[in-house]
Amino acid sequence: MSIHTYERILICTDGTKLSDKAVESGLALAAALDAEVVAFTVLDYHLHSYFEGTLALTIQETTRIEKEWREKAQARLDLIVQKGHTRDVKVSTALGQGAVAEAIIKAAKKHKSDLIVMASHGRKGVARVLLGSETTAVLTHSLIPVLVLR
Repeated sequence: MSIHTYERILICTDGTKLSDKAVESGLALAAALDAEVVAFTVLDYHLHSYFEGTLALTIQETTRIEKEWREKAQARLDLIVQKGHTRDVKVSTALGQGAVAEAIIKAAKKHKSDLIVMASHGRKGVARVLLGSETTAVLTHSLIPVLVLR
């Protein structure tokens, strides 16, 4: 019996406390396996109320807000790089855009990851139906293993 080892782990974050736990677990696993990490987050602009028709924004305001979101996302990823450094784990970063599950799967393929680590927010019932489950979509469509943490 051979034991599979992972060499490049895609760790997904959305900046929530639950995804922070997934980041910590993913980094611990990477350290134990001597694996590289790609820290990944998705800029999903269409989920934000700014663009739901409630406010009329100029192109300049929209550009400023999107730049702010990118900077905050990159700061989250840079923090993972620092955390990886303290564990002697090599971490690179990547930003995706668009549909979350699709972006995660695409990033895993692009970065030749052999494991995806992500959190599940555990929504149930109507909330899950209305909001969908990005985790379920990744589990359903990913061709590589997915480690889901709660």
